[in-house]
Amino acid sequence: MDHRPQAWGRPRDDVYGAYDASYMQGNGPNQHTQSPIVTGTSVVAMKFKDGVVIAADNLASYGSLARFTDVKRLRTFAGSSVVGFGGDVSDMQYLDRHLTELAIDEAYAQSSTSTGSAAHALNARSLHKYLSKLLYHRRSKFDPLWNHLLVAGVDDDGLPFLAAADLLGTVFTSPSLATGFGSMLAQPIMRKYVPDEAAVAGVTREQAVEVIRECMKVLFYRDARSLDSYSLAVVTKDGVDLSESEKLEKQSWAFADRIKGYGTQTV
Repeated sequence: MDHRPQAWGRPRDDVYGAYDASYMQGNGPNQHTQSPIVTGTSVVAMKFKDGVVIAADNLASYGSLARFTDVKRLRTFAGSSVVGFGGDVSDMQYLDRHLTELAIDEAYAQSSTSTGSAAHALNARSLHKYLSKLLYHRRSKFDPLWNHLLVAGVDDDGLPFLAAADLLGTVFTSPSLATGFGSMLAQPIMRKYVPDEAAVAGVTREQAVEVIRECMKVLFYRDARSLDSYSLAVVTKDGVDLSESEKLEKQSWAFADRIKGYGTQTV
């Protein structure tokens, strides 16, 4: 059987003649992704006095279909930073492989120097700058990576670092950040606790984790492309504490039947 793509769905060549390959337009220009197909939704992150808490659910949607329920969208780098991916999953996988190659190069650079790992280790700030330049480079080639990234970690001064970069190479930083619907649904919750950089020093790790869990709960109820299982990471100067199998506690749709207009009710 002929398994080539140009033979898919066609009658037999010995009956209807050979396929005209000119229809494949193999000599045309390269075509790049114009719209993502399999996507991940929001990534939320918030600073606290000793580091950053970041979370993303484990769902990858095929359009509006909740297709893949075990896709991890948080990736650690060098044991000191975390990158959260929103947007196209295939571009996320490309960036994940790229970061793996970068980590290997960094490890070789460290082993070839006599001053130790501190000479070449990329902290979160340097990693964010690298990724933003990569995204801008791809955008300038009219072949963008359809992702919105959050980079969380600690800078050289031991201070929490959190910044974003999108497919256009646009970068910004804030005490709390979110992508997708999280920028509308989760940001108001986080900004009550960290309205500015000065407020970060008054937030403990436990408080930040609780706020992020509340944000993931709100997103599960309000964002049709989210899931009740998620990954959560806490980044401090001591390293990364990552859990990829978190589950929303006590989540239930039982309250829905008390909402006016829901289901069959007599008012």
